[in-house]
Amino acid sequence: MRIDKFLAQMGVGTRTEVKALLKKGRVLHNGVKIKSAKTQIDSEHDVVEVDGQFIAYEPFVYLMMNKPQNFISATVDDQHQTVIDLIEDYQHLDLFPVGRLDKDTEGLLLITNDGQFNHELMSPNKHVSKTYWVKAKYALKASDPKRFEEGITLKEGQLQPAHLEILDEPTTAFVTIQEGKYHQVKRMFHAIDNDVVALKRMSIGALTLDSSLQPGAYRPLTEDELKLLNYR
Repeated sequence: MRIDKFLAQMGVGTRTEVKALLKKGRVLHNGVKIKSAKTQIDSEHDVVEVDGQFIAYEPFVYLMMNKPQNFISATVDDQHQTVIDLIEDYQHLDLFPVGRLDKDTEGLLLITNDGQFNHELMSPNKHVSKTYWVKAKYALKASDPKRFEEGITLKEGQLQPAHLEILDEPTTAFVTIQEGKYHQVKRMFHAIDNDVVALKRMSIGALTLDSSLQPGAYRPLTEDELKLLNYR
């Protein structure tokens, strides 16, 4: 593997940033300073250091993305841009989104190449909660939270209890669900005679969207964030 691909994959920086580190002589390969981005390494056995810090090889990648509108949660699509199209690095890995967000929904989306990680977060048996910020068409009623707690009924049957927190602006709320039915939040609001105008996922389990990530931006999850997802 090329040294620039390896360092980008390990989250040291973008390919451009990695090349700058190499040019400045801040990268050692088996104790030898290297400056060429094309240098081939054995990622599993060679010793790579950046500024004296050993960079361990990790075959799996876990990314947090602030998904923008008008991108679909898929790996490839003939008609629309996908969230994977936004990722400049890690292109040699088989990345895929963990679960999905609708095309017009924004917010926290995880990207990985680890199938087990996807299963742990998306399996209905795991009961991992997801919290969304919702902008509704009409002001929410005082009786709506109770209806969510009792379980909204859709054509598939009664949903699990959900939490609805109406915010200071009565057309906005936080909604927390533990299922992932098709268009679930939108259909829940339709069931209470309302409609969703805007939707943004804020958290998955104990992991919250990094507020510094602009729409379309992404970064690797930290070890502490993986622990929040009970995956370390």
